[in-house]
Amino acid sequence: MSEARFVPFTDRYQPALPPEEAAAALFEILRRRRSVRMFDDRPVSRQTIEWLVRCAHTAPSGANKQPWRFVCVQDPAVKARIRAGAEAEEREFYARRANEQWLADLAPLGTDEHKEFLTTAPWLVVVFQLTHLDDGSQVYYLKESVGLACGLFLAAAQHAGLATLTHTPSPMAFLNEVLGRPKHERPFLLIPVGYASADCEVPAMAIGRRPLDEVMVVI
Repeated sequence: MSEARFVPFTDRYQPALPPEEAAAALFEILRRRRSVRMFDDRPVSRQTIEWLVRCAHTAPSGANKQPWRFVCVQDPAVKARIRAGAEAEEREFYARRANEQWLADLAPLGTDEHKEFLTTAPWLVVVFQLTHLDDGSQVYYLKESVGLACGLFLAAAQHAGLATLTHTPSPMAFLNEVLGRPKHERPFLLIPVGYASADCEVPAMAIGRRPLDEVMVVI
């Protein structure tokens, strides 16, 4: 086994504010993030999407394998095919796959099988997890790694003033066919990206957050 090689850590981010103030400033941006289903068709530049993917690509990953692929779709015809596939799966979900408790939990969100946002949003970013890299090499902590990258993507989009939605039609295998992706890429998340419409509404339930003392334990 080759020996690890280390280099000096010189490119360090130093915020102008003290740590608690810098963290609070970021919180003020992120706390306004909502899962949006009412998008404007206003265009978003490819350069913007590239910067969002660059932000996501800074995420840590198991053994630094970076087992993700961000397929960014702006072609209206491809978006229409994605919508058709997603709505077909969602019809099955609401009619047969979801149990009563699941449907009851979804009721306050007002979701159904209709997914207009998939053709209205200017971009659909489909995140794939790679079960192995293109050269066949092994990957580690796959879901954890891809989940971290997705979280950074959402945070970057919010910081850029864009709206997003984490959409997970299940199963999502149809995305491989629509997008021509190989078998070692598995759909993980479908993220519409754009601007919220002027008349956008979000479920009241989605605005609240459990109090800090329910999600944080200090020992």
